[in-house]
Amino acid sequence: MQTCSQSWPTISIGMPVFNCATTVAQAICSILNQTVENWELLIIDDGSTDNTLEIASSFDDPRIIVTKGDGNKRLPTRLNECINMARGKYFARMDGDDIAYPGRLRCQLEFLQSHPDVDLVGGWMVVFRSDGTVLGARRGHQTHEQICAHPWRSIPIAHPTWMGKIEWFRRNHYHTVAAAEDQELLYRTYRNSRFATVPEIVLGYREDRLSLPYLLFQRWHVCKRIIQDAGQQRRFMSGALGIIGQAAKGLLDTVAVCTGLNYRLLRHRALTIHREEEKEWQLVWEQVRLTFNRLKAHTTVLKKASQGTAV
Repeated sequence: MQTCSQSWPTISIGMPVFNCATTVAQAICSILNQTVENWELLIIDDGSTDNTLEIASSFDDPRIIVTKGDGNKRLPTRLNECINMARGKYFARMDGDDIAYPGRLRCQLEFLQSHPDVDLVGGWMVVFRSDGTVLGARRGHQTHEQICAHPWRSIPIAHPTWMGKIEWFRRNHYHTVAAAEDQELLYRTYRNSRFATVPEIVLGYREDRLSLPYLLFQRWHVCKRIIQDAGQQRRFMSGALGIIGQAAKGLLDTVAVCTGLNYRLLRHRALTIHREEEKEWQLVWEQVRLTFNRLKAHTTVLKKASQGTAV
């Protein structure tokens, strides 16, 4: 367990983790590399059965606060706990297997400060494998009107890149749904909130393989949300279109995974990445590796963590 300094952070970063022993050190190093320094990283271990908690606790930085959670309560509950603990004016999401670009926090902070009407902002992502290989990029619409143009289909803001006003998160806690908690929250709030996406890659999103059960599980829970909202709003045609769209996407998911075509069919999951973007990613990857190696020279736990990883 680490204690935080008395200075008041501008940004609180919530990072619930579960069995991330092979990746959590990289994720933490990417936060240590941020060009903004006035942050706190709130790590809650959600009942890991590996040594995730030991690795996270080995970082000697007062801005990193590590908590051992009681049991396995899953992501929405742990995110709400992070939100309740946060001392910053802004709250950012971070997963224990992703890598933040060094300028991520600064980019999104400056956007929120210059757009006070925006409650929540996302960003673009590079999709990569655990060895650092780039699969592609995920980009999205930038304005609230574009993002929410077809809410019965989806509200496309990449959940791992979220950063917003802490007051917005405290007014709109996550519901403890089994899946698609981000879409449930966005759909519940988009009529009375303002969303945006910065047109920059701010995060490396780790995806070693596509899991068909996970993809279909997500689709099913989105359909449940659509049905519920269509009944409440009496928008039955929109609801029907949304369910048909999710069914079509589920069929495409099934064909892509079962045939091994994966990203060739699911192109939206890894769009073509430009050469300069790939070069930038390689610099980010190398910087995380160097930070990790510098820290592990002084920490036995991190030396063990490097075994079996691509760091």
